[in-house]
Amino acid sequence: MPVEFLGIAATGDGSETTARTTAAFDRDYTLRLARAHEDHGWDRVLFAYGAGTPEPAAAAAYLASHLERLQILLAHRPNVSYPTFAAKTFATLDRISDGRLAVHFITGGNDHEQQREGDFLTKDQRYERTREYIGIVKKAWTSREPFDHEGPHYRFNDFVSDVFPVQQPRPAVSFGGSSDAAYAAGGAEADIYCLWGEPLARTAEQIERVKEAARAAGRTDVPRIQVAFRPIIAPTEELAWEKAHRTVAAIRARRGSGRPGAPGTAAPDAGTPGAVTPEAVTPENVGSRRLLEIAEAGERYDRALWTPTAAATGGAGNSNALVGTPETVAQALLDYYDLGVDILSARGYDLLDDAIDFGRYVIPIVREEVAKRDAAAAERAERDRHQLIAAQA
Repeated sequence: MPVEFLGIAATGDGSETTARTTAAFDRDYTLRLARAHEDHGWDRVLFAYGAGTPEPAAAAAYLASHLERLQILLAHRPNVSYPTFAAKTFATLDRISDGRLAVHFITGGNDHEQQREGDFLTKDQRYERTREYIGIVKKAWTSREPFDHEGPHYRFNDFVSDVFPVQQPRPAVSFGGSSDAAYAAGGAEADIYCLWGEPLARTAEQIERVKEAARAAGRTDVPRIQVAFRPIIAPTEELAWEKAHRTVAAIRARRGSGRPGAPGTAAPDAGTPGAVTPEAVTPENVGSRRLLEIAEAGERYDRALWTPTAAATGGAGNSNALVGTPETVAQALLDYYDLGVDILSARGYDLLDDAIDFGRYVIPIVREEVAKRDAAAAERAERDRHQLIAAQA
């Protein structure tokens, strides 16, 4: 199966390890970082969302109008706009990008962060709202006839849009989370289900939970699986581990100064994939608690997974690292591919340079090995077909 690489579309140059030197939205940096992804083999970049950070749909429209190939994953929180308005926004952006948009719906895993923009629903209520919201957006994208809606959170009459996506029947819907409610909602509605990087055995368990939820929702297909990591690579293993320990020291120093991430950076919050927040919080969500539990149990897992980066951020979002040479990290990613993961999300701590290095040295190895696996699988299928024909004869 094909493999895709997802990077980050930051609008400023700060990270968990470095203070931001740009404005919260810096046009030159935003475009420079995106071009680095487009020029070095990445498929798509994520525009994350956070209360107080630059509005991601506008930033994505700016990017889409300047680049021709790079695809966009737009994070969106249902509490910030009415679903019919959001559906038109997304369809317009898909038009601007000529069909390069996917939308990542964020339920929100931190009450304080949600309340910053007036969202005081409980977590269970937020999941209920998200499922309703996604259903409305999908219908608005595809219905050419006016329709009414009356649900727990939204009510309207006679809506029909005059702008439809380029992609038919609609853009892909992305979703993430590690709670029972998340599996149920994402299993029912998502085309892509997003996970944070965990040990292989635990990732396999989560993939099975997503499949079970999809079956329980009556689906005959299952969501594609995306897993996110923080790669730390260097020419030798020794240099990579030295870099990893410097990275953790820098994260701790930033947290100690009260500035683990700057507004407008790509630092994820302790909630759902695709969200950002400028401050560390006590994890309320299952995903972040899982990361801390894994870090407590051990520092190193499998081929290259390293947990001190997650521990240092308090389990904030995508924070487990893959450490080693490009070859080691590529093989570690292939281990996840072999589990059924076909979208690999990665971002470093020096957003620009790490995107270039990962694209130059890791992505080609993974793509080459995936091509070999696909060719071998095709050969096996053809051989089995001939054997079946022979047996029937």
